[in-house]
Amino acid sequence: MPFDVQSAKITAQPHLLPASHAPGEPYFFYSTDDGRASYLITEKGAPGHPAIMMQTAAGGQVKTVGCAYGDKKGYNQLLAYLDSLKTWTRR
Repeated sequence: MPFDVQSAKITAQPHLLPASHAPGEPYFFYSTDDGRASYLITEKGAPGHPAIMMQTAAGGQVKTVGCAYGDKKGYNQLLAYLDSLKTWTRR
């Protein structure tokens, strides 16, 4: 499925909440209202654009999958960034 079609289907889901978008961030985050799934959808200028990633949480584990429509190196950079957020804790 093409990037534009897939991103439109994702953002049209009921119970999907957009995260606040920081100026200059080349991607958007969305999460389901039950917290079980989150999506990252890139914008022009993001590493790996176009790309879509989804994280699901179950049983205390977070799994990341996605579609690399663009540059694989940039996609892997985004994947590493999302994986680093799994271990982030607030101090």
